[in-house]
Amino acid sequence: MDELKQEIKETIISALQLEDITPENIVDADPLFGEGLGLDSIDALELGVALKKKFGIKFSAESSENKKHFASVNALAEYISSEKNK
Repeated sequence: MDELKQEIKETIISALQLEDITPENIVDADPLFGEGLGLDSIDALELGVALKKKFGIKFSAESSENKKHFASVNALAEYISSEKNK
């Protein structure tokens, strides 16, 4: 799971072109939006596309679960892991 979290962090940084941030700066349990990493809704769209390309997973625009999946690196890792195991 640690390797997956590292890949997610690298994807976040490259997809959103966060030049001043390294994977080590992103805490697994911290929120990605608001107070944590400070991402916004546009970032969420870009990140969703990048994660789909990298991991082959889909996020439904209508799903109320998306907010939960994008809560933190930990939440994304759990979702990606569960989707890959289906």
